[in-house]
Amino acid sequence: MTAPDATSDLAATAATPATKPAPTWRESVAVYLQPRVLVVLFLGFSSGLPLALSGSTLQIWMRELGVDLGTIGLFALVGTPYTLKFLWAPLVDALHVPLLTRAFGRRRGWLVFAQLLLIAAILLLALTDPAHAPFMVALAALLVAAASSTQDIVVDAFRVESLPESEQAAGMAAYVAAYRIGMLVSTAGALVVVSGFESSGLTRSASWMWGYVVMAALVLIGTITALAATEPAQSKQAEAAMGADTALVRVAQAAAGAFVEFLSRRDALAALAFVVLFKFTDAFSGTMTAPFVIDLGFSKVDYAAIVKGVGLAATLVGGFAGGFVARRYSLAASLWIGGMVQALANLSFSWLAVVGVNQWALALAISAENFTSAIGTVIFVAYLSALCQNPLHTATQYALLTALAAVGRTYLSSGAGYVAKATGWPLFFVICMLVAIPSLALLAWLQRSGHFDSLGPVKV
Repeated sequence: MTAPDATSDLAATAATPATKPAPTWRESVAVYLQPRVLVVLFLGFSSGLPLALSGSTLQIWMRELGVDLGTIGLFALVGTPYTLKFLWAPLVDALHVPLLTRAFGRRRGWLVFAQLLLIAAILLLALTDPAHAPFMVALAALLVAAASSTQDIVVDAFRVESLPESEQAAGMAAYVAAYRIGMLVSTAGALVVVSGFESSGLTRSASWMWGYVVMAALVLIGTITALAATEPAQSKQAEAAMGADTALVRVAQAAAGAFVEFLSRRDALAALAFVVLFKFTDAFSGTMTAPFVIDLGFSKVDYAAIVKGVGLAATLVGGFAGGFVARRYSLAASLWIGGMVQALANLSFSWLAVVGVNQWALALAISAENFTSAIGTVIFVAYLSALCQNPLHTATQYALLTALAAVGRTYLSSGAGYVAKATGWPLFFVICMLVAIPSLALLAWLQRSGHFDSLGPVKV
């Protein structure tokens, strides 16, 4: 088994038009009902669920207990595993999980293993106290992020390998929409659950603990999906190609092959820089959105109700709109659309900061953010998937790319709290829009250099 020939891809795709024939509505609906797409949808929910539990939901928990804004911003650093997951992704590509791999297969065995670890880590976080034991909170949140990023490694590889080219766009739209729903459940849903426990007479600490226990139980949705799914054919072929090599050899081949193959491509470094920066505008604002809404005077119940209602609807519509854009336009044109709309959406929060406590204004701002972020994410996932072209190291390459994308969320965004304190909320969200400019400049450079012409579908 060999890597795809980039030269033949270039010849085949150089004449690709800027637009593609628009699918009929019957085709658009039918593709989302394919079993493979439905599996990817439920796995997307499982991937999106834990991110907020060590991020924005934890930040609200800390803010309610009076933790300083600067400290809350620094807690973005617990997302470090999302930026380093490529270091252990070769293990996922090459090694077997005792008992589980034999029972369920290469990808599904790792899925079940990662989800069991994730449940245990969330339960540990539930037992911590942000006000009196911040170190233990940070440690537990770090473990949640590590288990979550391991799950992401496997889910991304499973998605790329299991979906044929005709279902990739629908799969990405379903995955992103479900991912965002998972995030909404672990933010708005978690807040509703915690408030419900408080209303029943539990203390605030006990309410947060049981809220996190409920979130841990929801991870079982992904576990049930993994057990019901079938192992991707490409994964089986890659497993056969690795043969009887020793574990060390398999890991070394997965790691070296992924890096060497990718870095040998034209414009590789510019593409990696673009991966880091494309979602930075979202990440920089998203780090402080929840504290901003609470500081503005909204209660967590108001915030949860709006995010769960119009926010969820906007996410669903945005996810499928992103899927339509990805199917209708070229990859470069789609990235321009996604990059522009997600940057401009930040202005809705600047407007909200001026308007003040107004539920309609909050609903509009949340809707704009969720809709445009979902569009941008679907298109970005399409780009990352196009960069991974060899199933021998799909997990490693995709983990490298998503880890780099997490740099913006984890490190570049860690100072967002200090910027917000220095500038005030209206100007802060204007700055969030302006940080999109470097990624758009890189996009223009990559488009002129012919980078997108060399990308093709996933192949064996």
